Amino acid sequence: MFNSSAVLIVIDAQNGFISEHSSPVIPVIANLVDQWQTAGGDVVFTRYLNYAGSPYERLIRWSKLKDSPEIDIVPELLPFVGKATAVMDKTIYSFFNEEGEALVREHGWSDLYVCGLDTESCVLKTMVDAFERDLTPRLIKDASASHAGQVAHDAGILVASRFVGLDQIITTSDIPWSELASPQSEIRS
Repeated sequence: MFNSSAVLIVIDAQNGFISEHSSPVIPVIANLVDQWQTAGGDVVFTRYLNYAGSPYERLIRWSKLKDSPEIDIVPELLPFVGKATAVMDKTIYSFFNEEGEALVREHGWSDLYVCGLDTESCVLKTMVDAFERDLTPRLIKDASASHAGQVAHDAGILVASRFVGLDQIITTSDIPWSELASPQSEIRS
């Protein structure tokens, strides 16, 4: 049985965030999601949806991700979407909109394993919001990237480590699979 307090949250792995810098992380995410779902764990995919007059458009002059195919989850992850616990649309950086909040409450998740795009924005904001809700977030850095490049990704990792703690920044090889999938993991303290 998989630990019911743990969830893998895949942030905004959408066509509109794919660049030469972010595309190499997609196979890592696909492998991770496959392992997670095979072990019986909950997975949530988020999709960012921009809209006319949004703060992104008005203040930072960013008007992408309004329509398909930009808003669509990347093809490599589509085989896993149908088996996901949820696919959640959002118009903010963070996973923690009303639907995200409700999912956490409904499922009793307290351990959030977070990966996806972009490290310095939506992934970082989700990490900080989870921390401020007294949850335990872990940023999976080798399963995260930025379409803006390595400097932006590294900045996101640095800021996340300052906001939520260096120990909360992990790699896919650090995921405690034996703890997550053990029968004892169902016991809550």
